[in-house]
Formats: sequence, structure tokens, C-alpha cells
Amino acid sequence: MESSGIPDGRKPLTFVIISASLFGVGLPLAKLLLRDIPPVALAGLLYLGAFVGMFLFSMGRKMSRTASHITVAPLERKDLPWLAGAVLTGGVLAPIMMMTGLSLVSGFSASLLSNLEGVATATIAVLIFRENAGRRLWLALVCMTVAGIFLTWDPARGEFTVLGPLLIVSAMVCWGIDNNLTRSIADKDPIQIAKVKSLVGGITSLSIALVLGFRMAPGYAIALALLVGSFSYGMSLVFFIKALQGLGSFRTGALYGLSPFIGAVASLIILREWIGWVMFPATGLMILGVWLVYNERHSHVHLHEAVTHIHLHIHSDPHHLHSHSEAVREPHAHEHTHVEGAHAHVHWPDTHHRHGHPA
Repeated sequence: MESSGIPDGRKPLTFVIISASLFGVGLPLAKLLLRDIPPVALAGLLYLGAFVGMFLFSMGRKMSRTASHITVAPLERKDLPWLAGAVLTGGVLAPIMMMTGLSLVSGFSASLLSNLEGVATATIAVLIFRENAGRRLWLALVCMTVAGIFLTWDPARGEFTVLGPLLIVSAMVCWGIDNNLTRSIADKDPIQIAKVKSLVGGITSLSIALVLGFRMAPGYAIALALLVGSFSYGMSLVFFIKALQGLGSFRTGALYGLSPFIGAVASLIILREWIGWVMFPATGLMILGVWLVYNERHSHVHLHEAVTHIHLHIHSDPHHLHSHSEAVREPHAHEHTHVEGAHAHVHWPDTHHRHGHPA
């Protein structure tokens, strides 16, 4: 069977750009909130806000469809180890380290250092999970990394604080681990994954903050933290998971490198921070990196082994040409079987293309 199209078109690219934008804008807003809320408590509030946002979103999703129309694949028992690892690294450790580091550096610097999440995600994906990465993608990652180096250079101050950047880099590594673990369950309900991660992460961080003596009466700062969390963490996480499903960890991580640039621009507007001429070459490198990823073409003959599973899919996808006895709405999820077969077409390392490649 031959096909020249990419499943779901360019939707995964749109998803990761939306995710990067939401997270990037959230960093300078979190820097403002740190004036009134301690770092660990803010990490908890942001993730509780993410849970509230996802809960309301899922309620609206249920009300907008009939009870008989299943559109997503729920988490299963076999997914729990992947989910537990993602919750620990991405829902608990990373946000606490990020907010603590953010309290020690400028919002601009923190936004730019977050570029290292893409580097960590991609490195772990290739070295540990054996994703394929051609020269075009490595060049894109190099462009985004060099752009991050340009942006972290502050000619005006001429100073460097070790603890703050170290905490932020550690948070990026934790999120890189989280991204690769989440990839293994990316074909399941992203809202359910987001709710579990945000609820456990929020409760854990707030509990730690209370043990450390955090006390704060309800007010606008808490309400704003919950609101920022619902969009910059909750919705951002859902779009990131949907991107992982279609792109794989390496490409999603590379495109997510836009987030530092978006955060830097937001810092200029919100926090009135500026680092001078270095922003211009960084902008050019970011644009080049996105162009390289967007125009990638990866195609070869590959084998699909027979498998029976449940996940979200559409029937225009060449891997899901099965029929139904009655009309169905798309996308939808149900148990279905893929017969063994080999073909060649342009593809990414998505749910159905996690095969190996010759050296």
C-alpha cells in the first residue's frame, strides 16, 4: 500500500506551536506572581489551576457529545508506570525547581534557559528511546540551541548566578524525561493525563509549601495563579501530548524550542526587559530551525507488525481503513486490529511508526 500523505496533515505542528506559546507567556506572568507567592506554593497553585481548567474542559467535552460516542482512549493499567514517572518528573520536581530558579533570575533569562527542555527531550529520545534523527533535524536543533545561547547572553549586566540557572536547567532535564515517558502513552486521552499530572503535582507542591510554613489568605494573586496555570500548564500540556502522538519526542522537543523565544518577547512586553542586539540573530536562527523541521521529509519501506489496541484515530489515515457496521463520528477510539504489512510513505515517529533504522 502506497501513500504520500502525513496522517492528520500538519495538525501536530500546530499543536506544539500552541503549546510552546502558552507555556512561554506563562513564565513572565509567573515571575510577576512570585512577588506575592513563594516559589513552591506557586508551583502548586499553577498545577492546581491546570487541573481546574482541564476538569472544566472535560466537562464541556462530555456535554457536547452523546454518551455513546467515545472519542478518546482511556488510560489502562499497563500505562500506570509511564504515567507515574511523568507525574514525578514533570508534575512535581520540574515545576518546583522552575519556580525556585525563576525567583533567583530575571523572567527574560528563565524564558531563554527553558530552550534546554527541547535539547534534553531530543537527546533522551535519540540516545535512550532510539528515535531516528536525520541531519536536517540535528541542524534544526543546533540552530535553536545556538539561538538560546545568544539569548542567555546579557551584555548589559555582565554577571552570572549559578544557583538560579542550575535549578532551571535541572527542571528542563526533568521535563525532558517527562516528555519521553509521556510519549509512550500519547495515544491515550490527553485530558485525562493532564488532570492526573496536574492534580497530583499541585497537591504535592502545596503540601510541601504548607509544611515549610506557607500561609496566604485567598486573594487576586491566588486567583491569577490558578488562571495562569489553567492555560500555560493545563492547555499547554494537552496540546503537547497531542503533538507527541503525531511527531514523536525528537521533533516535538525541537519545535518546542520556540517557547523560550515567545517567553522572551512576552518578558519584553510584561516585565520591560531587554538584552540588546543579540535578540536579532537569535530570531533568525529560531525561524531557520522551525523551517527545517516543518519541511522534513522522511520516507522508506517499513514493516507494520500485527497488533490489536485502542486509541484515537480517523479513517482517512491509511493505517485505519477498517469499516464499521454503522455510521461513526471521527475522530473516535475503539479496539481494532492492524494486520501485518509493509509499505512506504512520508511519516514521522508517531504511534504507528516507532520502528528502528539502520545506522
